[in-house]
Amino acid sequence: MNLASRLSTASNMGLLDSPATRTAFIKGNLALLQLQSLAVGSVAGLFAFVLGMIVHPTTNDLSEIAIMITSSMLCASVSSFVLGSFMCALVLICRHYKVNPDNIACPLASSFGDLVTLVILSGFAVFLAKYIDTPLSEILLVVLLMLIPGWLYYVRRNKFVSEVVKEGWGPVFAAMVIASTAGLTLERYINKFPGMAMISPVLNGLTGNIGSIYASRISTALHANIEEAYRTTEKTLFLVHIPIEIMFLAVVGILRLGDVQWSVGVVVGYAFVSLTLVVIALSLAKWITRLFWKWGYDPDNYALPILTSLIDVLGTALLVIGFWALGYGQSTAGDVAQ
Repeated sequence: MNLASRLSTASNMGLLDSPATRTAFIKGNLALLQLQSLAVGSVAGLFAFVLGMIVHPTTNDLSEIAIMITSSMLCASVSSFVLGSFMCALVLICRHYKVNPDNIACPLASSFGDLVTLVILSGFAVFLAKYIDTPLSEILLVVLLMLIPGWLYYVRRNKFVSEVVKEGWGPVFAAMVIASTAGLTLERYINKFPGMAMISPVLNGLTGNIGSIYASRISTALHANIEEAYRTTEKTLFLVHIPIEIMFLAVVGILRLGDVQWSVGVVVGYAFVSLTLVVIALSLAKWITRLFWKWGYDPDNYALPILTSLIDVLGTALLVIGFWALGYGQSTAGDVAQ
């Protein structure tokens, strides 16, 4: 999403109109994406393994650690290349047809990012698990780690991203830690509240998209030294969110997807949580983006990871509180216990 935000800002400021500048900007950002994906992927894999050991203590050997880290790095690298290339093409198309990419690039990056990452991660994990008794994972891990210095050398020679590589790490790692809280919360309550596994990703994802659009627009306005129509944008994004949520509830209810125990109370409670989270997301997007700009940090590199991870945590927490207040899932739990 950082790439989508940087590309949107660059497009609106005309940096992508010149072929030479466009090529250097895109190559530099794709290289930066590979560097960040490999570095963060290695830490994320190790972090996930340690977190799993704490929550579910088991006996693991080095081969399982290697599979976890290698799968994470391969997934991060491949998904970053696929999504990064898609984002570059999308922003260029938007520029060609004079469409503001701030309204399109970030939400698509977020939506497709989750799906593509999950598919690629599961694929690599299943593949490497078949060769757990061979040194394949360890060899791939060494190769991937050796690529990091090469990408770092290339990125530091590109004037468009040479500064970003120095300051873009904090928010990414912070977002990883913050988002893990949402994952732990979801894991704890996923069995207690039927259907939460389906509702939570949609609630957090849609609200995160709304917030990312707003943050990206504000960042572009700040870079271009123009005034963003805050109130109008907030009203528009809030109203756009409502029919999408209604459509989601209708599709899930009609097709009976998941194990959601729908009732009038659950629908009203979900609507309240959803609208509350949108208001919070818009407020956070405005506050975080302007705050980073005030502190002298580029919001394109800082705002979105922090914003979306906070929305994941707050959305999951609000959903749990709402279900608990409604007594949702308690009858099912009682039946199971009997």
